[in-house]
Amino acid sequence: MFNNKSILITGGTGSFGKKFIKAILKNYAPRRIIVFSRDELKQFEMQQDFTHQSLRFFIGDVRDRERLVQAMRGVDFVIHAAALKQVPAAEYNPMECIKTNIYGAENVIQAALENNVGKVIALSTDKAANPINLYGATKLASDKLFVAANNIASGHETAFSVVRYGNVVGSRGSVVPFFKKLIDEGATSLPITDERMTRFWITLDEGVEFVIKNFMRMQGGEIFVPKIPSVLITDLAKSMTKLPFDIIGIRPGEKLHEIMCPVDDSHLTYEFSEHFVIKPSIIFYSRENDFSKNALGETGKLVSEGFQYSSDNNHFLSIKEIQEYDKFAEL
Repeated sequence: MFNNKSILITGGTGSFGKKFIKAILKNYAPRRIIVFSRDELKQFEMQQDFTHQSLRFFIGDVRDRERLVQAMRGVDFVIHAAALKQVPAAEYNPMECIKTNIYGAENVIQAALENNVGKVIALSTDKAANPINLYGATKLASDKLFVAANNIASGHETAFSVVRYGNVVGSRGSVVPFFKKLIDEGATSLPITDERMTRFWITLDEGVEFVIKNFMRMQGGEIFVPKIPSVLITDLAKSMTKLPFDIIGIRPGEKLHEIMCPVDDSHLTYEFSEHFVIKPSIIFYSRENDFSKNALGETGKLVSEGFQYSSDNNHFLSIKEIQEYDKFAEL
């Protein structure tokens, strides 16, 4: 699918971008992979690790529509991974989060339309479902923009979809590297926000594989949600150390449990063998509105009324299984 094609990834120097590019270079022969990000140092460091001739590095910010339009010329596929993601930082700097996560999403959409990009997938988060923090609210707004973009794509070939998943094991700024750093520095306890807290759990490799597969599945307008396990935060800590816990309380904007398919969307949610699809609540007048079958021919069934996919009502990893996930994630 990606052979001799041009791919652009916003926020391409992040954890997902690096893993995605490795996977593409290993399994395909792309014409170009454009890494679009705003940090010149991270791009310089990434160029030391990636020397493939198809790679291009563009300095730019998703807040700058003109730069995005320029970068997307001749591009076939776009992955929108750029975002401000730290929940407390978003609470204290709301407009900065809005400018990047909402205005930036709209800029990506308009640049893709102007350049007749074939397919666009935007990365979302479980925090966008029934959000209680600003980060989740901006990602929900972003999701809505990308879904609705399929209605304004009349006359263009561009299709837009969203991939939503939970905590990525070992991604930059996540809890596992944080715990590991504390342990390595000789901490006498680990800070736990709440003993009841649960989270969805996925490795970077699984996230990348899911995104690649959804480029093949997508029609445009769907929100793809993978079937992944959950972890209890205390089990996660126990999988890494025997240190005692220090209960510090929930941070601003934080939930006890996360949701990926809200109960209010149960009438829109289809269950497939490996994933869920939340179809658009709006009608597309120029596109197919049947999302029970995807472009790969996979078929799904509408979930029962009142269904909710949440991290506290899910399959939980054991401590041993969490340790295996950590190894798989190359921590």
